[in-house]
Amino acid sequence: MTYDLSSATAESITEATDSAIAAAESLVSEAIESPGSSFEERIAPLDGALAIIDDATGYGPFLSNFHVDRDVRDAGNDAEQRLSTWLTGLLARREVFDAVSAVDASELAGLQRRSHEEWVRDLRRAGHALETSERERVLELRQRLIELQVEYARNVSEYKDHLEVAPSDLEPLPTAYVESLEPGETEGTVKVTLDYPAYVPFMEQAPNRNQRRQLQHKYLNRAVDSNRPLLEEALSIRSELADILGYENWADFSMEVKMANPDAVDDLYASVVPGLTQLGLDERAVLQELLEEDHPGATLEPWDRNYYHTVQQRRDYGLDPNEVAEYFPLERVIDGMLDVTGEVFGVSYVELDDYPTWHEDVRAYRIDDSTSGEALAYFLLDLHPREGKYTHAACWDVVNRRRNPDGTVRLPVAAVAGNFTRPTASTPSLLKHDEAVTLWHEFGHVLHACLTKVDHQRFAGFDTEWDFVEAPSQIMENWMWNAEVLSRFAKHYDTGEPIPQDMVAALVAARDQNIGLLTLRQVFLGKYDLMMHTAGSSPDLDELQAAANEYTLLPLHDDTFFAGSFGHLMGGYDAGYYGYLWANVYGDDMFSVFEDEGVMSPDVGKRYRTEVLERGSSRDAIDLLRAFLGREPNAEAFLAKLGINT
Repeated sequence: MTYDLSSATAESITEATDSAIAAAESLVSEAIESPGSSFEERIAPLDGALAIIDDATGYGPFLSNFHVDRDVRDAGNDAEQRLSTWLTGLLARREVFDAVSAVDASELAGLQRRSHEEWVRDLRRAGHALETSERERVLELRQRLIELQVEYARNVSEYKDHLEVAPSDLEPLPTAYVESLEPGETEGTVKVTLDYPAYVPFMEQAPNRNQRRQLQHKYLNRAVDSNRPLLEEALSIRSELADILGYENWADFSMEVKMANPDAVDDLYASVVPGLTQLGLDERAVLQELLEEDHPGATLEPWDRNYYHTVQQRRDYGLDPNEVAEYFPLERVIDGMLDVTGEVFGVSYVELDDYPTWHEDVRAYRIDDSTSGEALAYFLLDLHPREGKYTHAACWDVVNRRRNPDGTVRLPVAAVAGNFTRPTASTPSLLKHDEAVTLWHEFGHVLHACLTKVDHQRFAGFDTEWDFVEAPSQIMENWMWNAEVLSRFAKHYDTGEPIPQDMVAALVAARDQNIGLLTLRQVFLGKYDLMMHTAGSSPDLDELQAAANEYTLLPLHDDTFFAGSFGHLMGGYDAGYYGYLWANVYGDDMFSVFEDEGVMSPDVGKRYRTEVLERGSSRDAIDLLRAFLGREPNAEAFLAKLGINT
């Protein structure tokens, strides 16, 4: 079922969770008690139970990231823990294993066969080849892991801190930025919080080096006291689980259901790190020179990188991020995004005034097929920060597509969280170019979730292999660097004048500015994650952080522990953060087809929509790529962008 997101209370979430578990249990009993051995009798009820739990996850657990009421968020966190625990328990039940084992796979084809294969795989990974005592231990550990993950995420979302500075320290920043800051507790100061709209511009443009150091220190230590022990316990549990289940380590276990394996990821890093390192050293030398102009004898530190990146951008490309932002008011960025994707992918969008949402900030849209007029899906945008809201940018598949028993189709719903600066009395919400890129990235997830044509909920939308799921979002970033595309919608918020062509040319030219250092930052995150999940049950996390940080070519910020708020580690990307770089390879490869045949080509867009977006996970990701590309995928476009030959 679908739920009314506008009227949720703590009580309604608890009731919905109770009802969902009860309904799912009924279907599980049907599968277990059936005397037959067909897919319809044994596995279809289990798939139906998964769909019911999935629906409930799009209610309370989803709203735990957004709702203004703390009680509702807490109820949503509790619901997430209960629903996840139920799912874990389901896979541990021997009678479920017996029900699936009763089905003769030789009689199955298509998505029925795929569903059966995934049930067999997941039940094996739940420990059904083990003795009863070991299987019970696996269940105990998995349930504890869920508790840790929920608590970790809540600690990050609820954590608050700030730096108080005088307005005079903010002179290079735009008036709208200063106006957006709350007064500090000390008279004559303002608060620079750790929320993206406050933190990022400060680190990029605040000239006071010591203040940048202080703010970054606070940022890197978010929720560290509460979350470090949770992470350490989670790593110990994952290591024990891998050992019990017969895997060398958690990375081997985690990657079994992904495109890559540890050796393939090592090969990817080995192919790019040497070239990136040489490139990064050259880039670092330029930033070091700029630093020494202001601070003779100083060494470039992590709190300097973004600031001098901005200084260099102004010097070498004539780009002032504040001036650029004046051509990217949020409304125009959204309009441009819908215009471009509508033309390329053959869809149209209708904004809805009466769609039930959880906050007045939320905007709702329907997606229609441009040719047939058929309604395809809905999506929601919640783009400004507020107390208790998810602090990064992300997309959720709130409702997955499925065909009901009566033949009707339930349309999917996706939602995007952003944390862009709110409008002020004098200016609209103005996005820095990289913020606009982020919005387009997340909209790639929306299209992946919403344009699916798969009727089986288990395989609809973006529930693909987890190291492919970022590819349809990575590809979207490329349009935001294309001069033809930018000239269509980037206009000054006040005068309405189109973005100057020399500014567009400078933006495009600056795309690869410090790309070595930026990509090495991604390598650091991926390596740190993998080190944690291959180093045994009690790794020295400070030692691993220091070792992984070497890839950044910058000193480690002393007395910080970034992993205390590195949400991916406890949010599904464990031993999987490499997937961003991995998926970037495929995103660039797919976009190369658009570059060859036309970035606004509806013919290429139709093929991409048909072969990738509509297919969900009804095929393996590698087969989606082959079908769209018409060849084996390769890393040529990705490496060319980095300027690396291997």
